[in-house]
Amino acid sequence: MSEQTTATSLADLKALVQGTPAAAPEAPKREPKRDAQGRSYATGSRKESVARVWIKPGKGQITINDKPAAKYFARPVLRMLITQPFLVADRYQAFDVTATVTGGGLSGQAGAVRHGISRALCNYEPELRGILKKAGFLTRDPRAVERKKYGKVKARRSFQFSKR
Repeated sequence: MSEQTTATSLADLKALVQGTPAAAPEAPKREPKRDAQGRSYATGSRKESVARVWIKPGKGQITINDKPAAKYFARPVLRMLITQPFLVADRYQAFDVTATVTGGGLSGQAGAVRHGISRALCNYEPELRGILKKAGFLTRDPRAVERKKYGKVKARRSFQFSKR
């Protein structure tokens, strides 16, 4: 039979509950994932866009579908969007990025590239995961276009009402 003890104070109760602390299993150390050329790969997605992203150490050149980022994403907001992971991780102009993007529009493609860059950075330097996760860059944005319903012009727009 087990030995019963009584606690006379909260400190005693705490000591009894804790007892001998069970060895908490340590989280496995994440290993960097790099290919033979020293690059890390990741896939990012947003709306209907899918981006395949490779990063490697370099001078900060970003190439999207064989075009420079400044030419592919003409709007400054979209260029700012794809550099956010580097700014948050304090790795601005430390990596060269090569990406291929398909589907969707330019805004969705920029979001997909940002998601892919963030995941590739985590594959290259696993210790950056916490910083990027806290900034919300590793979460895929689940919003998508609502489907068209029957009896409607679009998802919610009705046909024009005619009095006569």
